[in-house]
Amino acid sequence: MTLIGRAHGHLDLLINNAAISRGHDHPPSEMPVAELREVYETNVLGVVTVTNAMLPLLRRSPAGRIANVSSGLGTVAFLTGPDPDPEMRPYVTLLGYNSSKAALNAITLMYAAELRDTPITVNAVSPGFCATDLNGHRGVLTAAEGGAHVARQATLPDAPTGAFLSERGGTYPY
Repeated sequence: MTLIGRAHGHLDLLINNAAISRGHDHPPSEMPVAELREVYETNVLGVVTVTNAMLPLLRRSPAGRIANVSSGLGTVAFLTGPDPDPEMRPYVTLLGYNSSKAALNAITLMYAAELRDTPITVNAVSPGFCATDLNGHRGVLTAAEGGAHVARQATLPDAPTGAFLSERGGTYPY
């Protein structure tokens, strides 16, 4: 049993907030596969590994929640939409990051479907465009503000399941 299980017997909330990005200086066709693999190991496989390890404890909770921190950069709406505003244009071709967040969004939907008949909700959540190392600190929110958005979304009363919750309230299209 995990330390959490021994100390508390259950887990009410799991926030998966792992993310790295590589290949900023490569177009998608030139991104080294080793860098892409590294991104997927963290952003996708890490989330699945931690979620699967924590599911037994979440199942013991009267209302467990899984919140996967995602990004609008991984939505089909962003990837297929019209030319983005100039602030977001540099991020359109981030092969590793964007595709890994798209994969995370799909994984979120799959876990939500599997757990639909349980008290566990599973959602993707957006922290907003935060100034972090991932974007050279060009974001408009602080990391603390993004964290507050994630915490609020992850603990919404009567939260839906299988949604992509927006930092502004409501949802994003996948």
